[in-house]
Amino acid sequence: MSNISPQELAHDAAALLDRVEAGEHIVVIRGGRAVAELRPVAQPPVASRPFGLAAGMFTVPDDFDSPLPPDVLRGFEGLREFEGR
Repeated sequence: MSNISPQELAHDAAALLDRVEAGEHIVVIRGGRAVAELRPVAQPPVASRPFGLAAGMFTVPDDFDSPLPPDVLRGFEGLREFEGR
C-alpha cells in the first residue's frame, strides 16, 4: 500500500490508475490523515453460471399464476378500510 498527497493524485492520475489496475492499493493523505483509498474493483466472474444449478430443488405449483385469494390481495393493495375509501 502506498501513500500519496492530493497534489500527486492531481499531477498524474492516469499513472496512479495504472498502478491500481495492476493491483496496488493507494491511500491519499491530506493534513496527515487518510482521506481516500484507491483500490482495484473486484471483477465479476468470467464464466457464466450454468443452466440447471437448482434443478430438482423446488417445483412450481400448478396454480402459480392463478389470481391471489382476496385476503392476500388486500394485503398487497394496502389498508384501504382505514383510509376512508
